[in-house]
Parts: sequence; structure tokens; C-alpha cells
Amino acid sequence: MRARSALFDVYGGHLRERGGAATIAALVRLLEPLGFAAPAVRTAVSRTVRQGWLHPVRLPDGPGYAMTPRGERRLDEAAARIYRTGPSTWDGRWHVVVLEEMPGRDSRDHLASELQLLGYGAIGPVTWIAPRPSPELADVLAAEGVLARTFHGSHDGGDAELAAKAWDLAELGRDYAAFVAQWQAQVSVVDETDDAAAFAASQQLLHAWRKFLFRDPGLPAELLPPDWPGHAAASFFDEQTLRLAPGTSRFVDECLRPVRNVSTA
Repeated sequence: MRARSALFDVYGGHLRERGGAATIAALVRLLEPLGFAAPAVRTAVSRTVRQGWLHPVRLPDGPGYAMTPRGERRLDEAAARIYRTGPSTWDGRWHVVVLEEMPGRDSRDHLASELQLLGYGAIGPVTWIAPRPSPELADVLAAEGVLARTFHGSHDGGDAELAAKAWDLAELGRDYAAFVAQWQAQVSVVDETDDAAAFAASQQLLHAWRKFLFRDPGLPAELLPPDWPGHAAASFFDEQTLRLAPGTSRFVDECLRPVRNVSTA
């Protein structure tokens, strides 16, 4: 886990529901159980500000940082897929993105990574599909200076076959099963009454789970293989997150509590 990724997880999972901002001191306290020292946290914050995800704000306890509107959109979309809060219905149409020209290599690789994060899979050099449109798509295309045609369309053929072309579902299913096997052993031994340990474990679990956002577009059940391992993995993630939630919440609240200087006579 990198400090920048940990920042995104903390803002998305905890700070959005607590006012959306925190001081550097609070962020340092929050990330300490994850092994990040103060200099690493400050560097990550500065880098995230330069990239347009955070912006400085004035808080009652001093200077702090909040997510930009762009950052909030990214957090909201990620949360909907992490916790599956969005609508699960599918009307049988794909959201299709056709690039008007092939970007340069560096831009192409970065654009591909961003499109995959938004839930799009490639079915050709310039053609991407997703089961639903992403509200971030226009921002991503603009940031890369890429023009594209977008539309909804039905596939004249088997949709499950098309999904299998756009995403490697067999490999993804194996990785979901491996995720449960690995983290069951690691998380089950965590004492949920140890607030710092509960927080650290929940963030590490979230970080591992969030990696699937780059690979799983959230396909409807009718397009998935039978006995899809992603369902069991999602249930495991939900159960462990819920188990660790009370201690995690207490730890976050304690870190955000202002630290008062007490003078002695």
C-alpha cells in the first residue's frame, strides 16, 4: 500500500461522512498504524494536491485538506462499486466508447488504466464497452486530450461472449478465490476490540479489495460464469468490514479529535 492510496481510502471510507476534511496532524495519526511516517504522509498529500484530488482548506484546528469536486466524484464512483450501492439492473445495452484516433503510447497506457478503473473493457484498439456509463468518462478523456464517440448499443450476438472478450473472467474468478483464501487467514486473527489494529486491518483489506476495481466492471449476473467466485469474495469483504467497523470508527474519531496543549504550572 502506498501513502497516496491510503489517503484515498481514508477520505473515501471515513472522512466523507465526517465533514470531508482533516488536518495534516490528523492524517498523520490515521496513517501511522499502516506504517507511514509523517514525512511520507506530507509528501503524499502534496502530490495529491498537485494532481488535483485534494485542495487546502482552513479548519478550526488549523490548515487542512479536503477533496476537490473531481476527487469526490472519483470517491463516489469507487464507493458505489466497492460496496455495491448502485443499481444492479441492466437493460441489455452496452455503453460504447470509440476513440477517434489512437493516442501516443504513454497517453494510451494511462488512458487504458483510467478506462479500466471506470469499468470499461477493450474489444478492439479503439473500442471500449461497459455495462453502464461512468460519470467520470468525460473528465478522463479531456485529461488525456482524446476525442471519442459514445453511445448505448445492443450487441447482435451473445452478450456473455462479448463480456468474456472484454474481460478475462476466468482469471478474475481465480483471483477472487485467492483473495478469500489469503485474507481469511490474516483478518480472522485480528482483535476487533483493539481499535488501531481493527483500523489497520480494515484498511489493508479495503486496499486489497479495491484492486479489483481495475479489473471487475460489475457485470450483471446473467453475464457471469456459474458459481461466480466474486459473490463469495464480496460477502467475505462485507462480513469482515462490518466486524471491524466499531473499532475502526472509534480509532478514526479519536484521530480527528483536536489535540489540546496542556500547560503545567
